[in-house]
Formats: sequence, structure tokens, C-alpha cells
Amino acid sequence: MSLDLPPLLDLARSVTDRAEQQLRDLTLGQITAKGDRDMVTNVDLAIERQARETLLHQAPGIGFFGEEEGGSTDIETYWIIDPVDGTANFIRSLPLCGISLALVHQGVPVLGVIHLPFLNRRYWAATKLGAFRDGHPIHPSAAKTLPEAMIAIGDYGTGPDAPERNRVSLTIQAHLAEQAQRVRMFGSAAVDLALVADGTIDACITLGNHDWDMAAGVAIAREAGAVVMDTDGSPHTPAAITTIATAPALRDAVLDILRTTTAGSRYAAGDRSPAC
Repeated sequence: MSLDLPPLLDLARSVTDRAEQQLRDLTLGQITAKGDRDMVTNVDLAIERQARETLLHQAPGIGFFGEEEGGSTDIETYWIIDPVDGTANFIRSLPLCGISLALVHQGVPVLGVIHLPFLNRRYWAATKLGAFRDGHPIHPSAAKTLPEAMIAIGDYGTGPDAPERNRVSLTIQAHLAEQAQRVRMFGSAAVDLALVADGTIDACITLGNHDWDMAAGVAIAREAGAVVMDTDGSPHTPAAITTIATAPALRDAVLDILRTTTAGSRYAAGDRSPAC
């Protein structure tokens, strides 16, 4: 399939505009547990269902996968959505949450849109079309050293793999605390990646790689000019076990931290067993 990205980007932006209005307007009602300390709300489901209906109607031949109700990724090209990335933040009325929609083609995110309604920020990008925030081109920061860098760490893990993930995460934070300017945990992969893309922060590290969490942010950060990679420094792919985005000049310093802190764990370079 040959992709005409500009109209698909327009469609994605239209869908996320509608989703943003739903996120602002819908009353938070039912909150259902879907795993160890993980939740889904009526708002997540309403946004995903509306996006599915619109995208399948407007772009026939392109598949769809949603975090909450699934779909198929066994197709060359498909949409993938996290209807509310940062659901725990949303439930608590914390503004660090939003909608994350990507288009994946032959295993590569080629288009991404992230709306962060409660921060009044809208991001979008597509391959060779540039990356934008609220209509203005964006680029990662010019930070060159860890002492000048603010770095976000992905949320702590839940479920059966949480003990190892959290142990490694704490080790990373301990090393960064002694070297980075500041360390932050925002609780949303979409927020992390968007803020690296526009230079608000200088890097983000997540010990995991769910496509619905990462695909849109990866597309935006990469098109903006950030380095998006796995623990071993290879380009980030859906098979990566971690998701790391950095300002270009920070790549080696961040990798040095990760080589030390992930050694002997499933997140170490060379081990590509499935991430939690």
C-alpha cells in the first residue's frame, strides 16, 4: 500500500480533536480494574470506540488497534490508539494525560498525533513532513551533558514483572540523581516523548514498549530530530524492550548510564525477551 500521508495526518488530527473534546466534556463515571493496579474508564472506552468507527469508515483498508478493546496488527498498515494515556492521572484530575494516535506502516510509526488537553498542547508529525506543536515546528533541546539535563523516567511497573522493572528503575534513578540536573516521573509515555520532541525536557527512559503507549510519541520525537532508541543504542522498533528518547548530544551519556544500571537484567543490551 502506498501512503499519502498529508490527508491521513489531517484525518488523525480531526479524530484527536474530537477525542480531546470528549476527554474534556465526558463525565468520569465507571472505573474498572483491568489488571494489577491498572484501570479503564468509561471515557477511555468512549474515545476509543468513536475513533475506531471514524477511522475505519474514513480510511477503509487501514486496520485499527486500540489499547482497551484490541483489534488486529496483522496487517501492513494500521492505526493504533491509546485513548487516555495517563489514565491514573486523569482519574485524579492531574493534567499530565492525553490522547495518543499513530499510524504504523510496515512496522514503523510514520505518523503521530498527541493531544494534551489540560496542558493546552497539541503535537503532530509525519515522516518527512516535520514535527509541530500547536502549528509551530519543534526540535529537541541542545543539552550536551547530564548536569544540564532534565530526564523523565517511565512509570513504575505493575503485574508479575514489576519487581525486576522497579528494581532497575530505582537503580537508574539513583545514578541519574547524582548526575542529571533533575529527574522527573510524569506517569504518561505520551507526555514524556512529546516533551522530549519539543525540548521541554532533554531525555526520557521507559523500561517497556507497548505500541499504543509509544508509537505516536516515537513518530513525533523522531521527526523532530530526537534520538529514539533501545537500550543497546539501536533504533527503536516495535521489538525494542525499552523506549529511550534523547536530545542528540545526550545519546552517549544516557547509554552509559543504562549500560551500568541494566546489567544483568532483562533490560540489558542484547536481551530482547518481551517487556512488561
